[in-house]
Amino acid sequence: MPPARGTFSGRRVCVPRCGCHEHEPGGPPPGLGAEWQQVLAVFADEAEELLSSMEETLIALEARPDEERLRTLLRLAHNLKGSASSLGFQSLTDYVHGAEDLIQALLDQRLGVGEPWISLLLGAVDHLRELTRAALAGVDQLAPAHQEQLGRMRDGGATGQSKGAASPAPVAVPFEDGSLRMETRAASRGRSLRMDVERLDRIVTLTAELSIARGRMTQFLMEAGSSGASWDEALTQQREMDPLFQELQEEVMRVRMVPVGPLFRQHLRTVRDLARAQGKLALLELEGEDVTMDTAVLDALRDPLLHLLRNALDHGIESPAERQAADKDACGHLRLRAFHDAGGVVVELSDDGRGIQRDRVKERARERGLVSAPERLRDEEVDRLIFEPGFSTARTVTELSGRGVGMDVVRRDVEALRGTVAVRSQEGQGTTMTLRLPLTLAVIQGFAMGVGDQAYVVPIELVQECLELPAEQRRDDEAGMLSLRGQPLPYLRLRTLFGVGGSAPARENVVVLRHPDGVVGLAVDQLHGDGQRVIRPLGRLFQDAPGISGSTILGDGRVGLILDTPTLVRRAIRRANEVPSDLRTESAPDSAAARS
Repeated sequence: MPPARGTFSGRRVCVPRCGCHEHEPGGPPPGLGAEWQQVLAVFADEAEELLSSMEETLIALEARPDEERLRTLLRLAHNLKGSASSLGFQSLTDYVHGAEDLIQALLDQRLGVGEPWISLLLGAVDHLRELTRAALAGVDQLAPAHQEQLGRMRDGGATGQSKGAASPAPVAVPFEDGSLRMETRAASRGRSLRMDVERLDRIVTLTAELSIARGRMTQFLMEAGSSGASWDEALTQQREMDPLFQELQEEVMRVRMVPVGPLFRQHLRTVRDLARAQGKLALLELEGEDVTMDTAVLDALRDPLLHLLRNALDHGIESPAERQAADKDACGHLRLRAFHDAGGVVVELSDDGRGIQRDRVKERARERGLVSAPERLRDEEVDRLIFEPGFSTARTVTELSGRGVGMDVVRRDVEALRGTVAVRSQEGQGTTMTLRLPLTLAVIQGFAMGVGDQAYVVPIELVQECLELPAEQRRDDEAGMLSLRGQPLPYLRLRTLFGVGGSAPARENVVVLRHPDGVVGLAVDQLHGDGQRVIRPLGRLFQDAPGISGSTILGDGRVGLILDTPTLVRRAIRRANEVPSDLRTESAPDSAAARS
């Protein structure tokens, strides 16, 4: 019997059919175990792409019904059915066929496109994900819940006679916040990456050129003694190899870069479902879907982004009645955008909701003892209180809020990526959360500085300027205060903080860091300058050391410790707040010799 041919998004895959009945439906034909696993892996990827596209199309269709979108939806379902059928996944095939019938009824205008039918089809997409996972695991049958949903779709496709046809009766569905779907997608994707063939060819070519250059260098060194070659010739050979190493590193790093679009688009459904679960209306707009970042950074961004969306929908977006009373559109608008800036990636989530209610934040901060006089805080200081552990202004516990878990988790997860999170808000107008993230976790563009024999590194984008520590401030205290252009500058003395031995040099420096939590200084002995550093994990000696987040090897072979800058910034600010205000003024002479 000739092989069946299934087309997976344009890629044709041959599936041998043996004609016997000795193996399970959808199982591997005899003797084709390894090849079958490859076929299943291709199907898993393509099925998820098709289902994600169906989901996105349904969300767009609900916002603006359109015949072309219905045709796209029908095509996606048809492609999935064909692929499932070619692999013998009968239950999956039957279920998709039922969805096709309903979509065709909508396309023929026998049914009117509306929220009930869209919700039914979105539920079908969730079931199709479950059936796909089951089929890949060798289970080819419909559960009772699947059969019920399939029956409702078939009834809709068969009985719809006009745009006024009855909508499906609502069915109670357990609350789902989108995290389960995201975890499922992440798990199904695994740790694989797609690579452009031209990029792979370029890496192979560079590797070959480096091999040739290494051979030439080896031959040169072997003959150097007898030929009397000079060091200038050796340096020339080295300079010829440097660009090859640099380009190879850049190409390998680009392989790990993936667009943010797929992650962003997953949240179109998340926002819809979360809003409706609270009786609200909300629409998510996306911008910068082609922006790329390291796949490890993108994976780690999933949970913080979900927390931000949940927070915006729960605390920010108002009910339709509240919005209309405030002369707003009944449907709330959120915008998720990404762009490159200063060698990193910025992810912003904006909403047009009620904004941060600062009076309530101050009240909760006073109740919890976070601040003694919240009325003295500036607006930006009040806004930053929402990142305190366990902080919440919710008066009642719901599925989304009131449990004291949220924004502090966002800050912790983002800072674990060597990123920062900032907030700006206007009451009654909305809130914007800004995440600044590195392009990759493999390397850091860092500024190195020394204390004694030990070197430390901070991200270069946080360094505002460097200045000389005034002579009258050269004490052994861990923390102190300077005046920078009339503004107080709290600083930490790294020699004391980390217990570095030896005596301080006659001249010390302060590296000024600008962080969303505030501007602080780090007092050090020497300034080594900036450069690209490869990040290495911490050894056991420094694994639990406070204020240290990683390590790197400097150009001279020494180990440089990468500082946990958010922790140090908050420590400096906390120590500064412990000093009486009158003493701060006296101990804050203007610092001279500032240099950038």
